[in-house]
Parts: sequence; structure tokens; C-alpha cells
Amino acid sequence: MKKRRSRETFVVFCCLFTILYSLSAVVEAGQSINKRFVYHIYWSGIKAGEAVLNYEDTPEGVVIKTFAASAPVISIFYKVEDFAQSTLNPDGYPKSFILKASEGRHKRDKVTYFESMTDSGKQKITYHDKIKGQRVEFYVDQSAYDPLSAFYAMTKMSLEEGKSKYIDIFDSKKLYHTEIQVLRKEKVSVPAGDFATILVKPLLKSEGLFRKTGDILIWATDDERKLPVLLKSKAPIGTFSVELAEGDY
Repeated sequence: MKKRRSRETFVVFCCLFTILYSLSAVVEAGQSINKRFVYHIYWSGIKAGEAVLNYEDTPEGVVIKTFAASAPVISIFYKVEDFAQSTLNPDGYPKSFILKASEGRHKRDKVTYFESMTDSGKQKITYHDKIKGQRVEFYVDQSAYDPLSAFYAMTKMSLEEGKSKYIDIFDSKKLYHTEIQVLRKEKVSVPAGDFATILVKPLLKSEGLFRKTGDILIWATDDERKLPVLLKSKAPIGTFSVELAEGDY
């Protein structure tokens, strides 16, 4: 039972960082800039892990990389080391999405390739599961984001309290029209400092980088960056929070 509960609670930690991945597009594609952000993850006041987010300007385009790892005390029960990478086109849509996840005994290694829309109004997406040896092609009617680059477009949106925004996410062989509820503006304090933020609630239907287990609230800076500084969610046991600790603002 103890092992099962440890797994359930850490799955929620993983789910929280999924949204951190999704909501972190704070640089313009094609912009010559390199940034690094560090987040601390807490479970009912205990530090459960650390996450690092990097932006790199490369000849292929802007590359977003994330790495999340469980803290030593959590790793005793359920060790997690997860890496994700999205390479963006100049318009902000992805070229490719890589996910390598090691969560306890469960591992995933997959790549998704995104081609540009054709004149016929179709986009070809190729999904490759390296562990299962599965490669599948899909054709969708609109340009789609992967789970890591999904909210790049949100930096272009005018977020208004009480109104929702929508974005198309291709994840685990399905296309989802995802709603982002814009709730209210608030001031929050995290280890990195005090921030004026806007509170949003994404209604995820897809798997994301990890299995979805509950609602998640995100406090993002109320400016053009839309940088997530605080995330919260309930867990089967206790609560989780993700707090910005340091970064290149």
C-alpha cells in the first residue's frame, strides 16, 4: 500500500510538471536568446523534486528542453527522471517533439514529427514509439502543437478575466481542442520573488507528458512573457505545488 500511494502522489507531481512544460513558451521563435529557469516541486511541504527549463537558439530554430527529477527522499519509493524537447519553426509551431521518461519501472521513448500544412489544408504528423517499435502517420485539418510547445500561442493572446482561450494539441495519437479558462489576476510570492500574475486553469483531456490526475491551477506573469511562476494541484494524499526558484528573466 505504501508503494502504491507513493506512486500515486508522484504521478501528480509529474502531471504538474506537464503543465509547466506546456505553459513555458516565453521566447519568440527565431529570436537569438538562451534562458534557463529552475523550479522546486513540493508535496505537502516536502521538497519532492526539481525541474529545469532551458531555451536554446540553434540553427534548427528555438529548442525548448526540460528535465525533471525526483528528490532523493522520493526516489527511494519511486524514482523519476524525465526529459522532453520541442524544436520550433519560425511561426512557433513544432517541427519535432521528443519524450524520454523513466518513472519507476515504467519507461517511454517516443518522437513526434510535424510537417507544415499542405495546400489541401492537411497537416501530416508522424508518431514513433521507439520502445514498442510503432510508427503511425496521421493527417489533421489544422496546425497542431505538441504538449511542450502547446501554449506558445498563448503569449500572443490577450487573456481576459472570465473568458476562455482554446488551442489544438496533438498527443498520444489524438488531436484535442483544449480549453484554457482565464480566472482572475493575483499577486503571488515565490522563492524567485513577487509577481503580478493572471490565474489560468487548463482543462486537459489528453495524456500530456504524464497521466492526468486532477485539476491544475497556474499563476503566469501578467505580461507578454506569460511565465509560469506557481502551479498547484490536489493529490490523492496531500497537495502539490511548483514554484519558480530562479531564472534568466
